[in-house]
Amino acid sequence: MEGLTLDLLLGALLIFALRIVDVSLGTLRIGMLVRGKRRLAGVLSFFESLIWLVAAAQVLGKLESPIQFVAYAGGYATGTMLGANIERWLAVGKVVLRVIVPVSAPDVQDALRQAGLFVTTVNASGRDGEVRVMFSVIARKKLRAALRVIEATYPRAFITVEEVTTAQLQEVATREDRLSRRFRMIRK
Repeated sequence: MEGLTLDLLLGALLIFALRIVDVSLGTLRIGMLVRGKRRLAGVLSFFESLIWLVAAAQVLGKLESPIQFVAYAGGYATGTMLGANIERWLAVGKVVLRVIVPVSAPDVQDALRQAGLFVTTVNASGRDGEVRVMFSVIARKKLRAALRVIEATYPRAFITVEEVTTAQLQEVATREDRLSRRFRMIRK
């Protein structure tokens, strides 16, 4: 077993950094796949595998060095956490915001509409009486702002948030409708 040298430490640092990058890219790739961004996921997977190959070659070339094993595993763990934070910061995609309030609560739906959100409201019966159930499909980037509006209007609202993948179908249909209207206008 060799002693701790500058080359060994620099090699371990390189492995650690490469693993952070490749695992972060892997986390982002999975997030993009889930949200239907296949092309971007493909590009990310290319760089993820290329970087992984370099990191693995560094470790496999020096199997007698435990410090490089630790750097490899530590980079993986750090990359997982960093990738999840980057994915949350990018906030790609849409979510369904579901808000349930008693009928007697302040008007949360109007507050959300004044904030520029589309809201569908359904009257329902809850455990403690009549309630309003509000649904809004919003960009993930707008979620925090929407939650602040709800908190300011009725802090005791029951709120759930779910990922959405079908909202893209509506966007595609709307885009196709706009295009077909443009072509009809051109033909006239």
